Amino acid sequence: MILLISDKSARLSQCRYYTAHGAKKSAALKKMLTSSNLEYIMEAHNGLSARIVEEAGFQGIWASGLAMSAQMGVRDSNEASWTQVVDILEFMSEATEIPILVDADTGYGNFNNARRLVGKLEERGVAGACFEDKLFPKTNSLHDDRHQPLADMEEFALKIKACKDSLRDPNFCIVARVEAFIAGWELEEALKRSEAYSNAGADAILMHSKKSDPSEIEAFMKAWNHKTPVVIVPTKYYTTPTQQFKDWGVSMVIWANHNIRTSVKAMQDVTAQIYKEQSLIGIEKEKKVVPVKEIFRLQNDHELVQAENKYLPK
Repeated sequence: MILLISDKSARLSQCRYYTAHGAKKSAALKKMLTSSNLEYIMEAHNGLSARIVEEAGFQGIWASGLAMSAQMGVRDSNEASWTQVVDILEFMSEATEIPILVDADTGYGNFNNARRLVGKLEERGVAGACFEDKLFPKTNSLHDDRHQPLADMEEFALKIKACKDSLRDPNFCIVARVEAFIAGWELEEALKRSEAYSNAGADAILMHSKKSDPSEIEAFMKAWNHKTPVVIVPTKYYTTPTQQFKDWGVSMVIWANHNIRTSVKAMQDVTAQIYKEQSLIGIEKEKKVVPVKEIFRLQNDHELVQAENKYLPK
């Protein structure tokens, strides 16, 4: 019985730590969204990649649903459960001091599933969640010629409101991702949905487009007129100069999947070379891999060495 009480006390203590620590991160994310400058966040998909993003100098992390599902070897169609995703996010949050905005897909169900997810994210020090207005299970927005049915606008707006009403941390950010352009609708539908979600309490609108030019984003920004901060994901219209995003008044840019894509390319190349050469000489000589000591450094191994010297008997 004493062990049970002790275990419960430890869990509560850890929860309070994450909640307090997360409040600082959520305040930082909200400040980024409302900044007069164009802000940038970078994709990560586990604790190691999150630490690399932070070390590069980024002030925020995008926990990509595509990237997290890919590193588990499953499809970006909610084949990974939200509890599995939350487990990854706990490692990412623990490994970094900068805010994480998580790709929360559709919320894994209705308003009740979404608000429970938000509560679990708060407990783990995540700074915000981005929900998209499509149906569960979701279909990745960048697929060619795939049906992309949208959620009922009123129901999704109420889902946003339910998440906002459930918050313990008032700075935890709820971003509403509008998929009207992805689903083939025109500007009017994108504006109508954005208005409804903004009125429901969304801290920002993520306007998505998979065109190779930014015409849909430009048209939306001119019509939206800065009613709510706008986040964009220029994965497909990557040739657009960043200055244009600034000129249009975009609040945040997400570099959404480039660490997972970089990782895949590097692993494919190195694995193929080792298989072909049946030797490690080539990849080591050409410096295609980091030294093992760099992995230890990223794992913060020096802290464990110091702790062992302090707490293990000589």
